[in-house]
Amino acid sequence: MTSKTRTPIQLQINGHRHELEVEPRVTLLDALRDHLGLTGTKKGCDQGQCGACTVHIDGQRVLACLTLATQAESRDITTIEGLAGEDGTLHAVQAAFLEQDAFQCGYCTPGQIMSAVACIREGHAGSDEEIREYMAGNLCRCGAYPHIIAAVRQAAVEAAS
Repeated sequence: MTSKTRTPIQLQINGHRHELEVEPRVTLLDALRDHLGLTGTKKGCDQGQCGACTVHIDGQRVLACLTLATQAESRDITTIEGLAGEDGTLHAVQAAFLEQDAFQCGYCTPGQIMSAVACIREGHAGSDEEIREYMAGNLCRCGAYPHIIAAVRQAAVEAAS
């Protein structure tokens, strides 16, 4: 029987530094949920196919289930918990999701929102077709896609003004 090697790492999440020890194979998703109690990022398929675990690393969207925690060390990580302002003011995309009723069961919503923020920031929200293309990695089993597209469109318009 081999002993499990634990590696000390530092993760910068939502503006706060976290020090923890993890096995080298621990994913960022498991580090967030199981080691740090940040359960807003969801575990859907755990295979990189559904987008429920989408977070931002250095401003780029990534799938936390396919990213090792050690790969994210010393990088700026943003989760759904870090989008709202410190005073609780919702991010424009979060507010648009509420206004457009862009969720049903809500399980995919954190990943959808994180992808939507990146989609807008990347400049890929110029049309409904473009939004659909750049949000295609996020699946919604409830079928709230028309409302999700409307929310992304609304937030993109607000960001442009």
